[in-house]
Amino acid sequence: MKKLFLLLTIAFITNNLCAQTENYTVAIESFKTNYNTEKYDDIFNSFSSKMQQALPLDVTRKFLADLKSQFGKIENKEFLDSQSGAYVNYKTKFEKALLLLKISLDEQNKINGLSITPYVEVKENDAINALSIYPKEIAALIYTKAKEFPNNTQFSIGIIRNDEINYYGIIIENDSVKPIDNKDKVFEIGSVTKVFISTVLASLVVENKLELTNYINDFYPFTFKDAKKITFESLANHTAGLPRLPENLDLSNAYNPYKNYGRAELNEYLKNFLQFENDSAIVYSYSNLGAGLLGFSLGLSQDKSFQALLNDRVFEKYEMTNSCVSSQNMTDRLVNGLNTNGEVVPNWDFDAMFGAGGILSTTEDMLKFAKAQFNPQNKELTLTRNPTFNVDESMKIGLGWHILKSENDEDLYWHNGGTGGYASSIAISIENKRAVVILSNVSAFNPKMNNIDSLTFALMGAIEDK
Repeated sequence: MKKLFLLLTIAFITNNLCAQTENYTVAIESFKTNYNTEKYDDIFNSFSSKMQQALPLDVTRKFLADLKSQFGKIENKEFLDSQSGAYVNYKTKFEKALLLLKISLDEQNKINGLSITPYVEVKENDAINALSIYPKEIAALIYTKAKEFPNNTQFSIGIIRNDEINYYGIIIENDSVKPIDNKDKVFEIGSVTKVFISTVLASLVVENKLELTNYINDFYPFTFKDAKKITFESLANHTAGLPRLPENLDLSNAYNPYKNYGRAELNEYLKNFLQFENDSAIVYSYSNLGAGLLGFSLGLSQDKSFQALLNDRVFEKYEMTNSCVSSQNMTDRLVNGLNTNGEVVPNWDFDAMFGAGGILSTTEDMLKFAKAQFNPQNKELTLTRNPTFNVDESMKIGLGWHILKSENDEDLYWHNGGTGGYASSIAISIENKRAVVILSNVSAFNPKMNNIDSLTFALMGAIEDK
């Protein structure tokens, strides 16, 4: 087979599920028909304006003509999955080859991303023999997403389907993916911590100790810069307008960036550096600063540390006995975090910014928390899932949770996380009582870290009732 050059364009939208399944079906069918009948201009007209700029008409015509000359017409296609919501994968049978076609649509259902590459079939022996203790489909999905990571990488995966709980662990050793029992091993969960901050907030609201519309300013003994006011809710749903990180955070220590950011630094920021990125309108703007400020302010509101509130109101209530707020004294329970080269890196330590990503947990504990979401008597958990802001057509946000639409139009409550040595993801369907949790020691800076989210959504699809 001659080398097929990749055609890949313009920013794919990340971290949103491809909710408009019918639109993708129409788009791929139209592409197939126009390609087979050599209506290349019609394909060009289906591109977004940015796509047309990147691939002018003459370039598009030549690429498609060369593609057809080399591989023939499209005979059939098979939907595979959506990659972190960025694009949809189709296993596509051409007359002379089997290729992988990836497509992405913008909000106007114009094609803004297209990729055609050789399709690589997962070899059954590679995926299944080593992971033969797991169901075939589960094993193949895990293998596909894990195989490119360095040695000593671990995935700890927990799945709930109705009332059934299953765990799947893997470790990469000698460049091979092998099963391991790691459901009780500890990983940093990174920004999934934000869901737990919001759970503490919701528990205080349910008990009438706070209101979502209360200003955090009331718990500080000084006036914020420019007398700006911030509500608890706006921090929990990322609509406060704060930047992602505080201006006075020293990032020179890349191995432990939040360790030395304490009460004094946060107070200094609020008094002297506070700024809103969106003064003119309320918009969603994801902020680690906002999450850290929320956790710290909750502690002030109850006259105790946020870590103590977390232990009292979440860990103890949901029997998360192996979840903690520090990596110290973990001994053999802690899975070491890895950088992109597979080298062990230090754990991250948090002070005032703990709410941005300070929790460590196990898959067992995370599934206890996920299962508790199905119980309507846990009113604080229900409150966190209530939509508080429409981000766009495909995503809303509750308190902490991002609310996405799956391909079969069910609400998925999702969050992911990443630190210097770890990546995590959790997705829950309340309607169908399904959940997937993945904890890993894949660095947030690994270019393949989106495989964690992609695997989460693929597993959610795999456990659907057929």
